[in-house]
Amino acid sequence: MLDTTKTDTLLEVNNIEVIYNHVILVLKGVSLKVPKGGITALLGGNGAGKTTTLKAISALLKSERGEVTKGQITYRGDHVADSDPADLVRRGVVQVMEGRHCFEHLTVEENLLTGAYTRTDGRAAIEQDLELVYSYFPRLKERRKSLAGYTSGGEQQMCAIGRALMSRPETILLDEPSMGLAPQLVEQIFEIVKSVNENEGVTFLLAEQNTNVALRYAHYGYILESGRIVMDGPAAELRENPDVKEFYLGMSDEGRKSFRDVRSYRRRKRWLS
Repeated sequence: MLDTTKTDTLLEVNNIEVIYNHVILVLKGVSLKVPKGGITALLGGNGAGKTTTLKAISALLKSERGEVTKGQITYRGDHVADSDPADLVRRGVVQVMEGRHCFEHLTVEENLLTGAYTRTDGRAAIEQDLELVYSYFPRLKERRKSLAGYTSGGEQQMCAIGRALMSRPETILLDEPSMGLAPQLVEQIFEIVKSVNENEGVTFLLAEQNTNVALRYAHYGYILESGRIVMDGPAAELRENPDVKEFYLGMSDEGRKSFRDVRSYRRRKRWLS
């Protein structure tokens, strides 16, 4: 287990506010730290602000008429909120978008190679990393000549992560890796993330609704509700927290609870007060 008390902070988000179309406030004072070499989970339900947080970090908000209006985002101590997305990729920060975005008309291997477009270290190094990706995703090697649009959802998710690895990233922002996948495939994807983290030293910040799985693989977690961080802590502690069990893991000391339960709703509202 990563000891975050002895690890340098690689990425820091400090009290940011994000507004869309100059009027819609989406994030309200969000702060988090991502330690080098760790897996940090950003948890919460649909619409909590997880994707917006990742896009703020990777400078992709402008394409959706969004902007960071308050706070700071730093990577290795440098302010990056107004950076060009391509510059962030060159710095080693790569986002894997929600929805398994692949170039459907390209083969799996061509998709992977697009991840190396910013590299200048030569074909041999790229070929070596391609084989490394195939070692983590042997299924992709089997489908390397298939058009990505004709592969399964799980294979497209593997392709998207593999493409990110081809850029030799220091940090991967991984948005909803479990979305739409069968439980067995979800476990497989997270096992690969764990292996890449441990073997290649890649840092991960992953946004995920599947709290149960994410907290088993992450070192530290933040929980977002309505654009605010309402709780954070080491993943092992969050797994045992009664509020997290009740509202995100579907269990409590009294058994499975519903969000419609009045007492639970009042308890939940205390987080946001």
